[in-house]
Amino acid sequence: MTPELTVLCLAALLQGLQFTLMAIPTNLEVGVGKTLSPRDTSRLGKPLIEQVSDKTGRLIRAMNNHFEALILFTIAVVVISLGDKNTGLTAACAWTYLAARILYIPAYYFGWAPWRSLIWFVGFLSTMLMLLSALI
Repeated sequence: MTPELTVLCLAALLQGLQFTLMAIPTNLEVGVGKTLSPRDTSRLGKPLIEQVSDKTGRLIRAMNNHFEALILFTIAVVVISLGDKNTGLTAACAWTYLAARILYIPAYYFGWAPWRSLIWFVGFLSTMLMLLSALI
């Protein structure tokens, strides 16, 4: 397996970990009656994310942000892999993306400003560099 595909697999596992990190405190704070429901605003009164603590809300937003980032990263890995454009640069970018996504979780949870945004940008830039390198 290429380094890029290995990192993609690890990034997907990280997404599962983020789901767990978010789900446990959410269920503890609002109860499974709400989290197992269809989550209609008419039933809940207000969106679920508005009913949890600030830090749990940050875990929810960090998880959702990784879903968004993972889409672009997956595209980059597929293009690199299918286009046979794997290089040392693309491997380094992939590992950098994963490191940034790992660091992003505590950065968001603890409210590290402006570091959270800078860490996000490193992951985004790594993904963009992978896509650009596929075109060269």
